[in-house]
Amino acid sequence: QVQLVESGGGLVQAGGSLRLSCAASGTIFSINVMRWYRQAPGKQRDLVAAITNANNTDYADSVKGRFTISRDNAKNTMYLQMNSLKPEDTAVYYCNAVLTKYQWGNAYSYWGQGTQVTVSS
Repeated sequence: QVQLVESGGGLVQAGGSLRLSCAASGTIFSINVMRWYRQAPGKQRDLVAAITNANNTDYADSVKGRFTISRDNAKNTMYLQMNSLKPEDTAVYYCNAVLTKYQWGNAYSYWGQGTQVTVSS
């Protein structure tokens, strides 16, 4: 069984900062790529940032220069440092990981339950 647990969401004023964490636990051999998505009310779930096991990163244009994704492979944990937050960043943020549970196993995608981020103007 694999679990992804997000933490660090909350209410912050515009211009403020938050740091999200996503901890993966259970039977894990290797995590290939980890991603943060977000979904605002009434909108589709969008990719925010991604990081590979080689620490290659990618960001949505809307967060470039403000958000930083990182990971600690020893702890199977991913982070999202969010600075200069804007009201339009308000959403539920979801953690996603593509991982293998065994050395020769297939890679599967897992999701966390999400954490709410609310930015007030």
